Amino acid sequence: MLSWLLSGIRLPLVLAAAALTVYALFFATPYDMRILTLCGIYALLVIGFQFIFGHAGAVSLAQATFFGLGGYITGIVATRFGAGFLVTFPLSIAGPVLLAVVVAIPVLKLEEHYFSLATLGIGLVVLLLAVQWSDITGGTNGLPGIPPIEFAGHVLSDRRSMLCFVWSVVVIGCLIVWQVTRGLHGLAFHLMREDRVAASALGLNIAHLRFTAFVLSAAYGGAAGALMAHVIHVVSPENLDLALMVTCLTMTVIGGRTRIAGAILGALLIVYLRERFRVLENYYMIAYGLAALSVLILAPYGLVGALERVRALLFGPSSNPQQPSVSEPAPRAAAAAFHDPILAVHGVTLGFGGVRALDGVSFDLRNGEIVGLIGPNGSGKTTLLNVISGLYTCDEGQVTFRGDDITRAPAHVISKGGIARTFQHIHLVDELSALDNIALARAGIDGAGVLKALSTIGHDRQLERARRIAFAAAERLGIASAVMEPCGALPYGTRRRVEVARAIATGPAMVLLDEPAAGLNEQEQLDLAERIKTIAADGITVVVVEHNLVFLAALAERLICLDRGKVIAAGLPDVVRRDPAVVEAYLGPGTPEPLPIAAGMP
Repeated sequence: MLSWLLSGIRLPLVLAAAALTVYALFFATPYDMRILTLCGIYALLVIGFQFIFGHAGAVSLAQATFFGLGGYITGIVATRFGAGFLVTFPLSIAGPVLLAVVVAIPVLKLEEHYFSLATLGIGLVVLLLAVQWSDITGGTNGLPGIPPIEFAGHVLSDRRSMLCFVWSVVVIGCLIVWQVTRGLHGLAFHLMREDRVAASALGLNIAHLRFTAFVLSAAYGGAAGALMAHVIHVVSPENLDLALMVTCLTMTVIGGRTRIAGAILGALLIVYLRERFRVLENYYMIAYGLAALSVLILAPYGLVGALERVRALLFGPSSNPQQPSVSEPAPRAAAAAFHDPILAVHGVTLGFGGVRALDGVSFDLRNGEIVGLIGPNGSGKTTLLNVISGLYTCDEGQVTFRGDDITRAPAHVISKGGIARTFQHIHLVDELSALDNIALARAGIDGAGVLKALSTIGHDRQLERARRIAFAAAERLGIASAVMEPCGALPYGTRRRVEVARAIATGPAMVLLDEPAAGLNEQEQLDLAERIKTIAADGITVVVVEHNLVFLAALAERLICLDRGKVIAAGLPDVVRRDPAVVEAYLGPGTPEPLPIAAGMP
């Protein structure tokens, strides 16, 4: 077990942790022990904050509230009822978690700065209660006399024992975080943070992931607050103050918002800077602020992020996955009764302000056919795909898939039901390898969750299987040789294929391709067209939005032409291309007959 744990930890981190341990146990003064104990508590607070701020990408200003609430629960239960640590500590975690669960329902629906303001408001309410409810909380004076920790029959009254206990809790917290944020579940958080649209379209429940991150941040905040109450033996409104929230945010940004080592390094640096600059008396806050600002300017990705980038420049990337030795085809979406048409769109209308992007659109799609969706720019093609895939909800009309009404279904539900898609503008995570970008297709389909992540000690079998499926999809699209490269370093045309492969890896019944041939030369277009035909030959319905009629001539069995949000023609490609309405609105008079790509090749 020990060798397995060390295999996932880089040697510099092990050496740094060992050096810090030796210093704390054998060379630190009583003052240094106290400072290191505070650093451990703040590290635990920041690790929790990383869940919501770093992994979920939401700026919550309630972390100090969870911290203070945990401290107050410890203080009240310990001083008023005489309960010991084994009672107060779980309650100090449960209280903030309960608050997070209650407020998450309305608050997590808000976006960006509205979410931040809402969490700030919650913190101010709790702070006001702590000040005004003086009979219970002690008011502005707080609650003194909180006893030291008594654990396993031993009272942790000296600083060395408290230091060891606090950092033992931090280590346990780090192992839990590492287990939750690695593997397929960690990749899901990564995609959600970088691109929520793509995450939803791949079957990830964004609301569920944000809720999980918010609750976990509350649990860690409560635990840190409880430990602080036992260390300083008092809890007061300062534990709920906005200044503490600013300190937590500063530690997170300076250390690195998604790295465990960043939380520890940020806590150590900020606590020590603040203490060392106190000799400057009235100017210490200015010096402390300037030092923190300098780190932010020089290392915008955090100190750990900066070190990782330097290491990558010197030694190359070290976190790329191993290429699977075998591939595994993606299982098809959940079986359902045969339906023909597989997709039915009836009278779909959608407006943005005074503009109707879609106006009474109706058509049917059959199983296994390839349909081209054409029309001038702004005709509503991409908007229609967004409605079908659940990213937009239409004002009027109905969309049914396999006989089920999906008109108002969320995107992640539609994706799990068997509809996959690509985007007009590429939605990939540049720093991840092509293999892991494709493997993300399985994160929502296979239902990666916290409990499942915690149960996968050792190798993440879910991720291994996802990578095997991803490699099979890459082979099918002819990009197997590029799967180990970061997507940001791939040519534009290859990245297009990566996105198509990711859609195929979901095991869909229908694929919506938005301009898949963009950036490809003639040979690559011909190759992609043949590969799309093999996808349709498996019974998968394919919808292709494309301006390249030469590409569609070698591919589509039917064409649907939109103009100003309306279907102006639908049918066989030759018939649609000759339709007067299509010629007038899209092709223009005198347009030559497009030849299949193969006919124009030497």
